[in-house]
Amino acid sequence: TAKHPHFSAQRPGLPRLLRAPRCLRSTAAARQEQPGEPARPPPPPDPERGSAHGGTGPRGTRRVQPPPPAVDFGDPREAFRSKSSAELVRALVVLRLCALEPLVARSRQLMNLSRKLLGQQRFEKLMKMTFYGQFVAGEDQEAIKPLIQRNRAFGVGSVLDYSVEEDLTPEEAERKEMDSCTSASEKETGGAAQREKQYLAHREFGDRRDRVISARTYFYADETKCDQHMDTFLRCIEASGAGSSPCGLLPQLQFSEVLMKWRKFFHQMAAEQGKAGLAVMETKLEVKKLQETLANLGIATKAESQHWFTGEDLGVSGTVDLLDWNSLIDSRTKLSKLLLIPNMKTGQLEPLLSHFTEEEDLQMKRMLQRMDVLATRALELGVRLMVDAEQTYFQPAISRLTLEMQRKFNMEKAVVFNTFQCYLKEAYDNVTMDVELSRREGWHFGAKLVRGAYMEQEQARAAQVGYEDPLNPTYEKTNEMYQRCLDYVLEEIKYSQKIKVMVASHNEDTVTFTIRRMAELGIHPSEKKVYFGQLLGMCDQITFPLGQAGYPVYKYVPYGPVNEVLPYLSRRALENRGFMKRAKRERDLLWSEFKRRLITGSLFCNPSH
Repeated sequence: TAKHPHFSAQRPGLPRLLRAPRCLRSTAAARQEQPGEPARPPPPPDPERGSAHGGTGPRGTRRVQPPPPAVDFGDPREAFRSKSSAELVRALVVLRLCALEPLVARSRQLMNLSRKLLGQQRFEKLMKMTFYGQFVAGEDQEAIKPLIQRNRAFGVGSVLDYSVEEDLTPEEAERKEMDSCTSASEKETGGAAQREKQYLAHREFGDRRDRVISARTYFYADETKCDQHMDTFLRCIEASGAGSSPCGLLPQLQFSEVLMKWRKFFHQMAAEQGKAGLAVMETKLEVKKLQETLANLGIATKAESQHWFTGEDLGVSGTVDLLDWNSLIDSRTKLSKLLLIPNMKTGQLEPLLSHFTEEEDLQMKRMLQRMDVLATRALELGVRLMVDAEQTYFQPAISRLTLEMQRKFNMEKAVVFNTFQCYLKEAYDNVTMDVELSRREGWHFGAKLVRGAYMEQEQARAAQVGYEDPLNPTYEKTNEMYQRCLDYVLEEIKYSQKIKVMVASHNEDTVTFTIRRMAELGIHPSEKKVYFGQLLGMCDQITFPLGQAGYPVYKYVPYGPVNEVLPYLSRRALENRGFMKRAKRERDLLWSEFKRRLITGSLFCNPSH
């Protein structure tokens, strides 16, 4: 195959997945202060940094912005100005039905039964009057234009997503997943006894949709199908914007295992140096002790390890942090022998990297090429490309590949955004490491913060397969993690012109916290550094007041033919089942606005702005 213009081969059979940053030196890393500690000092000024009050004007003078309008999430008239009375009734009915446990649990069966009883034409009409009309914008890009234009008139942007899923049975999904995850190298070597449990495919979790209620799931079929997905994403980008997920599961599983083994090895050596328990960006290995450890373990002689560090300009300060350590993977693959790391349980040295087969190598290269095509087109059209997060057992690969796209395409502005799942215990470490890396290398950091969509599946998989649960133990702990990550990014935004974040949340408290912190830090909405996002059909009482107050806010706008988005609609119903238990406020506001219109005789008035 032709070489990808950005990812050149490093050794036969392995594409250059990790571009090691050159001239990287250990620097003082930003950290989150703990209660009782002094506030974090601002980073040193540089030409890219502006004031905390809307940036700088000519010759560095401060450009003072007027205070943003107050946002009232409790005013039903303002919240639903964009809605007709019929849309209010539909929202009340649909959201109430979504809270009925027996109905929602059998939503897929009920929709299939309705289609048989009513016939295709009547069924589609019923769906457009109810669930489809509430959560899906239309069948194609032409049909959704009126909704996009109306939302824009009320200050709300759109993130388009073609929400078609293959309607597979659990057995079909499991077969596809396991077929794509059966490694030829494992067949040849007789299994993977020494590999990490978390990053292996397990048949009982072959259907990745199981216990997943708020995210679409793609299954790898073949390269042609992946190319079709890419064409769909391109059309979304050209219409106004889209998120994408890489195709090709096997290389992501294997690559994720590599990244996490390497990171785990770093922390094992840190513990030996008495530095266990420190914040990730405060953990630094002393180079001399590190070289002694590598030599004692038989991994590399002192001369060899010295060559690694001098070749990468690392360890100049006498220490190496995790970012420096990660950059060694790429250069190490140039050597003739594979990198070996010790298995602390068996005491045996094991290869970090296994050989990709020719087919796996091709899949990885094609995946990188597709990501490059999407990001290039997004850059050309001025569209932000947001890469969604997936299950933890292959998320490390997605994050790293997204990071490579950010290095290439985010030099002038934030085009590619990575997604951080705050229900993960390591969410804060992941955010702080990427922010620090972007600062060192000089590119724009773009992030979308979410709570996470795979909670039940992740917990069940960890318990059954036998590894530590990667999630925070409670919903409250997840909220704390979300606010901690968000507060860290907002603090960074105060001083930097190169950081942007989307607060993707339906939680009113989270949105209120963000607005308050923006005001305290002097981050004005007109700077467009902080975005907000909610799903179409949910939490309009949050979205539209934000938009009318001048905050950058977006609706996630799914679209597609009725029959082909039924799996998506079923997931929306399941998601609302849990959400509606905490959403009495939204129903009360909808009902209050409907009664106001009824009493004032304005039921048939058109939406105004």
